[in-house]
Amino acid sequence: MGVLGLSSSSSSSSAGMVLVVVLGLLLNAAVLCNGGITSAFVRVLEKSVDMPLNSDVFSIPPGYNAPQQVHITQGDHVGKGVIVSWVTMDEPGSNAVLYWSENSKQKKSAEGIVVTYKYYNYTSGYIHHCTIKNLKFNTKYYYEVGMGHTTRQFWFITPPEVGPDVPYTFGLIGDLGQTYDSNKTLTHYELNPTKGKTVLFVGDLSYADNYSFHDNVRWDTWGRFIERSAAYQPWIWTAGNHELDFEPSIGETKPFKPYTHRYHVPFRASNSTAPFWYSIKRASAYIIVLSSYSAYGKYTPQYRWLEAEFPKVNRNETPWLIVLMHSPWYNSNNYHYKEGESMRVMYEQWFVQYKVDVVFAGHVHAYERSERVSNIAYNIVNGVCTPVNDLSAPVYITIGDGGNIEGLANNMTLPQPKYSAYREASFGHAVFDIKNRTHAYYSWHRNQDGYAVEADSLWFSNRYWDPVDDSKSA
Repeated sequence: MGVLGLSSSSSSSSAGMVLVVVLGLLLNAAVLCNGGITSAFVRVLEKSVDMPLNSDVFSIPPGYNAPQQVHITQGDHVGKGVIVSWVTMDEPGSNAVLYWSENSKQKKSAEGIVVTYKYYNYTSGYIHHCTIKNLKFNTKYYYEVGMGHTTRQFWFITPPEVGPDVPYTFGLIGDLGQTYDSNKTLTHYELNPTKGKTVLFVGDLSYADNYSFHDNVRWDTWGRFIERSAAYQPWIWTAGNHELDFEPSIGETKPFKPYTHRYHVPFRASNSTAPFWYSIKRASAYIIVLSSYSAYGKYTPQYRWLEAEFPKVNRNETPWLIVLMHSPWYNSNNYHYKEGESMRVMYEQWFVQYKVDVVFAGHVHAYERSERVSNIAYNIVNGVCTPVNDLSAPVYITIGDGGNIEGLANNMTLPQPKYSAYREASFGHAVFDIKNRTHAYYSWHRNQDGYAVEADSLWFSNRYWDPVDDSKSA
């Protein structure tokens, strides 16, 4: 009968074994509580390979000039607008979007714009962008793009009205690319039982620049690949280094050209002067998007915008303050180590002052979650240069593990620094599930696990409404 049924002759040795097991469990629990975990999960290292051009996930929709690469993002500051984007390859066609709510058969029409661009020896299709305005909150809408016999229909759900206790669920994906692993990541996100309603995408989209002459055909295939999600829920865009497409050797000296033509964002709604940094409100969250690859020093447009932006955040209205960027500030991987350091020096004081809840970044092709730390005490006189625990600081999460062609970043620094709570070289996605003004539940899901399995998780306590020590709540 288990341990209690041991014979007397073996009770002594068995008791010793039990003691060892119990001590082991206690020690393991202590390690879990104190953080600093480098995951023991070992993923078989394989080369990441882009899916071939004839893959079904890249299928061109049937019909002459059929709209393709359909995707949506938020179209205003509060969530009552949606930007619908799509591409037609043969001719411009219609630039209008027909839309109607689930409870109404009356179709309305919104007119958009059409743009094209050339990159080296590539000429784009006709890229459409149309902003639908003044939608009702928390409403399902259907929309239709195209004309004649090649119209296509999709739907989306607008967010609840902005408010302090509005629950809302965000998905997190970064550095996705278009490999077989990328497909697993997107599938895993789609089948997660905790359904994300909006994707916060932390940069590096297509990885077209990995091909000779930055083959922009791979921008088209990527657009068709993500359509199955991005046509139905907003993806909030952050620009990464693979969006730069700066290649003077082939005459391409305008940074971000394919990205800015294909992926529009509502930057003017937050008084930004460029599409690389902007903010939105969505449900109970205030989301600030920053650009790691635009000038951010003092007196630059991004610096001045962020300096004016933080005081605008009303935590009584939007309790959750989330920042997106591409290059992480706290990274204990040798891959891209300290690349975000100069930006951290410029802006970290503001993150602490305004009590940012969480910062999501990509760039490093692995997963890492920090403790709540800051490193703002240092100056060139005092020499204090070690991150310290700081309950006013955000948690920094690196989620550049979408599955791109460059593969995993598995060369981690040793020993693991104290600020690093959990790290693992695996592909996956995450979910940030806001419950109310005080609590949100965060979980990270590796591709190798079942859809409901949480490889890492944390109950977040809001920095403004419930600023307790939440670092031990995993």
